[in-house]
Amino acid sequence: MSVFSPVSRDVALPATDMAPPVRSRGALRSIGTWSAYVALLLAALTALIMVVAPMATGSHTYTVLTSSMAPKYAPGTFVVVKPTPFSELQVGDIITYQIESGKPGVITHRITAVSSTQNGDRVFTTKGDNNSLEDATPVQQAQVQGKLLYAVPYVGFAAHAVGEQRGKLLPVVAVVFIGLGVLSMVKGSMDKKQGKKTDRHGK
Repeated sequence: MSVFSPVSRDVALPATDMAPPVRSRGALRSIGTWSAYVALLLAALTALIMVVAPMATGSHTYTVLTSSMAPKYAPGTFVVVKPTPFSELQVGDIITYQIESGKPGVITHRITAVSSTQNGDRVFTTKGDNNSLEDATPVQQAQVQGKLLYAVPYVGFAAHAVGEQRGKLLPVVAVVFIGLGVLSMVKGSMDKKQGKKTDRHGK
């Protein structure tokens, strides 16, 4: 009578029953980290263009509301205007000036001619690039707010909506953007470290 002792065999488990898909989780974490970096970069760029640079140069910011300077400076364009000595302004420069001296309403148009009054005062003839006629009234020194430093299309309406013209809320919004970007970046970095720990324990 033959006696057979039981033989133990190792049974291979299917791949799906073994370790979790580490690579997929790692790819998702990498995407999240890069998204955080992009968000921070965009927030910093927004703050630089709309807050830091104007403050550093002592410039004023405005939003184009009409089509007189279209298509290059269409409605919604955010313009940064730097105070410039009146004597340095010349034909071809784009300036922002008060419609009436001492009042808040302004226009941003291009200088088309420089002339003098009977009293010898220097004045400018201006015109919108999209207008067929020059502005009727010469611009005097007291009206000029400055010369166009740079312009950013499309973002002007958003800046105007948060009080850009008053200069109160925009810095707060920029700080919030930067804060959110930093938090996103930190969270992405922490998730990445946590993922590495999980990967090590899972091996």
